[in-house]
Amino acid sequence: METVRLGISTCLLGESVRYDGGHKLDRFVRDTLGQYVEYVPVCPEVECGLGVPRESMHLEGDPQAPRLVTSRTKRDITDQMLAWACNRVTKLEQENLCGFIFKSNSPSSGMERVKIFDRNGMPRKIGIGLFAGIFMKHFPLIPVEEEGRLHDPALRESFIERIFVLKRWREMTEQGGKVGSLVDFHARHKLLVMAHSPKHGNHLGKLVAGAKAIPEEELYRQYQGLLMEVLKLRATVKKNTNVLQHLMGYFKKQLSSDEKQELLEVIEHYYDGHFPLIVPITLINHYVRKYGQPYLKVQYYLNPHPLELQLRNHV
Repeated sequence: METVRLGISTCLLGESVRYDGGHKLDRFVRDTLGQYVEYVPVCPEVECGLGVPRESMHLEGDPQAPRLVTSRTKRDITDQMLAWACNRVTKLEQENLCGFIFKSNSPSSGMERVKIFDRNGMPRKIGIGLFAGIFMKHFPLIPVEEEGRLHDPALRESFIERIFVLKRWREMTEQGGKVGSLVDFHARHKLLVMAHSPKHGNHLGKLVAGAKAIPEEELYRQYQGLLMEVLKLRATVKKNTNVLQHLMGYFKKQLSSDEKQELLEVIEHYYDGHFPLIVPITLINHYVRKYGQPYLKVQYYLNPHPLELQLRNHV
């Protein structure tokens, strides 16, 4: 797989572009995740023509159409920011981004709960940064997150899983994917989807089964939309346990009684919160190699992202 490309707020990489001349370096983003992705940095304030340092800004007014104004002089730079943002997202179409990591609480880049000040100067955390809002509207299927939320192990795993799935999807379609390629893609991701929503997995399966009755472009559009929607749903312990038990069924004629008992106990310990998901996954991967299970060898559920990121090591 070619390098996964992610957009990112420039300050998170340690660049001194903040209003006060500082930065907001996130070491996991830069030093850990950065080993597996290529970043495309974006700083809305600097790129739209504001200097460093500069006067701080905030959103105010109508929550549906807030204005971006400087805190002390009350200079309104909304139109300047919006014009730049609309042009920037058009240029970002050429970057083949598989995700974007925004700076939280930023009036330009925050993706949620950004302060909007009312006419009395009272803040309410109900806003979206101007650039972030335009980006998410322009690229509705691209995974987005904020650096603060990536400190939550479950949200971190969800985001990184989605960017790698989207990258594989792009590679399949860019190689002139036909119905056969879609069938293979679906088969390899079937258990991964099941961990998020068996119901949506059935919908995707029916879509693939009826592929010949749908124009190819529409088929791919519907499949990608539903795929990215289902992957936003949380893969709970209960749903993961269901998938693990499903995986165990592929070995019912091969595992010894002791191996079956061991696997059952490991899955039960995971369900009870004593083991992280990586423990039963590692044991199942061992059985996949030991018994040469061909279908499970290609299941991305067992290897959805780089092991070194340790995304399944939390309880």
